[in-house]
Amino acid sequence: MANSTFDLLGQVQAAHQFDHDSLFHYASAHVPGFPSSAASTFTVKQFGHGQSNPTFLLEVGNGGSVKRYVLRKKPPGKLLQSAHAVDREYQVLRALGERTEIPVPKVFCLCRDASVIGTDFYIMEFLEGRIFIDPKLPGLAPERRDAIYRETARVLAALHSVDVDAIGLGKYGRRNNYCKRQVERWTKQYIASTGDSRYPGNPKMLELAHWLQQHIPSEDSSGEGIVHGDFRIDNVVFHPIEDRVIGILDWELSTLGNQMTDVAYSCLAYIVDINHENQQVGKGFELTRIPEGIPSQAEYLAEYCSASGKPWPAAVWKFYISLAMFRGAAIYAGIYSRWLMGNASGGERARNTGKQANDLVDSAWAYIARKAVLPNHPPDPIARDYKKQFDGGNESGRFVPSEKVLKLRNRLVKFMEDHIYPMENEFYKLAQSSSRWTVHPEEESLKELAKKEGLWNLWIPFDSAERAKKLLFDESNRMDTNGEHDQFLGAGLSNLEYGYLCEIMGRSVWAPQVFNCGAPDTGNMEVLLRYGNKEQQLQWLVPLLQGKIRSGFAMTEPQVASSDATNIECSIKREGDSYVINGRKWWTSGAMDPRCKVLIVMGKTDFTAANHKQQSMILVDIQTPGVHIKRPLTVFGFDDAPHGHAEVVFDNVRVPAKNILLGEGRGFEIAQGRLGPGRLHHCMRLIGASERGMQMMVQRALSRRAFGKLIAEQGSFRSDIAKCRIELEKTRLLVLEAADQLDRLGNKKARGTIAMAKVAAPSMALMVLDTAMQVHGAAGVSSDTVLAHLWATARTLRIADGPDEVHLGTIAKLELQRAKL
Repeated sequence: MANSTFDLLGQVQAAHQFDHDSLFHYASAHVPGFPSSAASTFTVKQFGHGQSNPTFLLEVGNGGSVKRYVLRKKPPGKLLQSAHAVDREYQVLRALGERTEIPVPKVFCLCRDASVIGTDFYIMEFLEGRIFIDPKLPGLAPERRDAIYRETARVLAALHSVDVDAIGLGKYGRRNNYCKRQVERWTKQYIASTGDSRYPGNPKMLELAHWLQQHIPSEDSSGEGIVHGDFRIDNVVFHPIEDRVIGILDWELSTLGNQMTDVAYSCLAYIVDINHENQQVGKGFELTRIPEGIPSQAEYLAEYCSASGKPWPAAVWKFYISLAMFRGAAIYAGIYSRWLMGNASGGERARNTGKQANDLVDSAWAYIARKAVLPNHPPDPIARDYKKQFDGGNESGRFVPSEKVLKLRNRLVKFMEDHIYPMENEFYKLAQSSSRWTVHPEEESLKELAKKEGLWNLWIPFDSAERAKKLLFDESNRMDTNGEHDQFLGAGLSNLEYGYLCEIMGRSVWAPQVFNCGAPDTGNMEVLLRYGNKEQQLQWLVPLLQGKIRSGFAMTEPQVASSDATNIECSIKREGDSYVINGRKWWTSGAMDPRCKVLIVMGKTDFTAANHKQQSMILVDIQTPGVHIKRPLTVFGFDDAPHGHAEVVFDNVRVPAKNILLGEGRGFEIAQGRLGPGRLHHCMRLIGASERGMQMMVQRALSRRAFGKLIAEQGSFRSDIAKCRIELEKTRLLVLEAADQLDRLGNKKARGTIAMAKVAAPSMALMVLDTAMQVHGAAGVSSDTVLAHLWATARTLRIADGPDEVHLGTIAKLELQRAKL
């Protein structure tokens, strides 16, 4: 539970006693409204929380009423140079209180006359509220914990957004090279604190100082704004009953400089536990267990970055957290030094701070040694928006996902952040090497992990799964082939439900295959699920569902306009118990993959039948004699290794007659059934690709300057990004509507909306990704970012997913039918 500000009071420590009468007379003369009657009662108590400048509650009773004030002073005795500058605290509190909306206590007076109580001091208002000493927030409901942390992040963002020049704090400190100066300052403070023979210095601390000096981020050379210097949840006062901040306390270390140091310091509870019961520095709750309701460190940072407009700090986060622990160690060393001298404001609680300083040093080195500390990209904000809607009682809304889908989505987002994004560069390196037609071993490892996480075959519609169960499972509810349990038929999702998940996978060109949700396998498995017989499913569908093999789809031909599938010339001729296939195909996606074992080939079994009864689909083992993989084809220069798009020649390829799917002349029927769910997945993935483009665009705009200001401050950029967001949200709703109609009405009745989605999604994605590339400049069109590859994929889908003209024709035809023209 929270502590009331009254709960933190105790008797004044012996080392901090001062002349109360002298203080009363001074306050009467300098604090507006302070009682001046000699008959007034005047008591002084000391706040026990905190280890820096001693802080006291002043209570003045007069005529039955009591007024309360807070006094903050320097500690007594010899102090380190520049430490405990209460005059600076007063200056910043006065500027913020009088000229901004930042919640700070009102200050009344500053006294620099040491004759009054022995040291400099200032008096401010008393804030009656709640202070959370334990960052785990015990005793609070999960939703209250979430609100507390997010309010803390937003208040810090608001503080960092203050225009210091406008409020008279433009010279409050040097703005540039803040971290460099911090390392130097705390190194000196540490050396000064450990000079006593009773407290020898720790060599690891000085090694840490050297590491920090070598890793100062380049952004430190540019100036920022106000830095609190000690911002953490226990230095924030919350309203007595509402989850909003009413005061930020303890400004002793405030200055101007690199504001990300504040953010890192506020995140230390995720990394280390400095309130451990045995007064040692333990592991923070990110490394043990995050209490229910408290956002993850990445979510907390995303809240801050969103509110402040700051770029995502993944690349430099090790430095900032390590600097925070380094500074914390120096502060604890100073406290311990004061305890040895007998003037530490924390009294006997300061006895163990010397050991805590060393524990922090060890924790910093352990943190530096970690492989990764933050995801490369901020968490998905849309998932949280959905959760808010659901938790808010709006679960009956048309496009609000169920709790089941939200849990899957959150697991999927975490998997992407933890495993997919960090591996993208490695996948690209292999795909551009001389070994590019081989599979990265980590990909297979990730597939096994996805299975364990329950993120496997999520695309399978529940109706298709039911049909497969009836064919594949006997009474023991086991697969006939090898006794494996039914664990590969998805999560029983509708097309609409899968849309929320497919979007996340679309953010990386590598992700879908890791979850066995990539094209053309999903479409081919869908064909087998819906139209394959038991023998075909056992031979080909089961290993595809298990991820043991991959597949290709061969329909498009180089010599005809394949957008009109009646033009296809590949022949599938019956000869006894076999079919003989002859023809040339290209853009056979997946055929180059070394794991590809089966092709679904569309050709003509009867050239004399009605136009839409000539075509058939047949299963072809890729190792069958006469199947010749001629070459990989490129898409805007990308050959998509090791997956690839192949030109394939079928030269008297003889396959068993049992490999025909559904029967002769039913190719169009199968294609139309496949074109619903499977092809709508492309639109879903394009929403995710566009979201990633938006994310990268914003991060770039917040970190790059052009013509004297950030790109994010340029009017043209703001207009462009607003238009991109509008188009993206419109298209997302259209895609979700198409998926919903597919579930409720079926493929035939939903075909108009599906066609609209297929036109709108690539066009929108191209607009968003093109804008993102423009913001990135030359980097945007290079292979240094994923943007060019995402753009090439989106542009290709305007053809590969059916030409725009075909979909527009479908839409127009339905419109005319409705008008009865």
